[in-house]
Amino acid sequence: MGSWILKSLLLKLLVVSIQNHADGGSIVRYLPGFEGPLPFQIETGYIPLHLHIKYWANNESVRRALKVVKGTTGKWKRCDYNMRCPHDIISSIPYHVNNSIKGYRSLIFSGDHDMTIPYVATQAWIRSLNYSITEKWRPWMILDKVAGYTKTYANKMTFATVKGGGHTLEYKPEENSIMFKRWISGQPL
Repeated sequence: MGSWILKSLLLKLLVVSIQNHADGGSIVRYLPGFEGPLPFQIETGYIPLHLHIKYWANNESVRRALKVVKGTTGKWKRCDYNMRCPHDIISSIPYHVNNSIKGYRSLIFSGDHDMTIPYVATQAWIRSLNYSITEKWRPWMILDKVAGYTKTYANKMTFATVKGGGHTLEYKPEENSIMFKRWISGQPL
């Protein structure tokens, strides 16, 4: 299963967690795909999801819902720093160019508070692709408030920032969800 699917599901999990708070509860005890009460409590407000997500992602009912075939993978870890990976891909640019040539759309996004990979670094990487700009840098809005900025390229690539966003989706779940829903349905951000 692609990591983008898992990330999308994790985003939905976080949005549902926050919605549960808005519905009046102060502790989230149930999450979609997780049978029964959680083996931990999530206090509402800012949810440090990275501390709890391993319980959700490794739950058997969740793994069945994600169609993870038993025996194909071990326990899910958010970041496995012990994993040895060959560093034989010098640049991802040829892969992105190939996908663009084949006509695939792409959404590249960055939180504007991401200190791991700042959005200006992502912009520099995109500039190195040398694609024509079809829609200039502009704000994208949610309920008349700036949610970030976006630019569109001739190769069906959309770049967007998420205002106040960090390195992962959990920092701004509502904005990320709206951005993705607009993009996947072909609407402008």
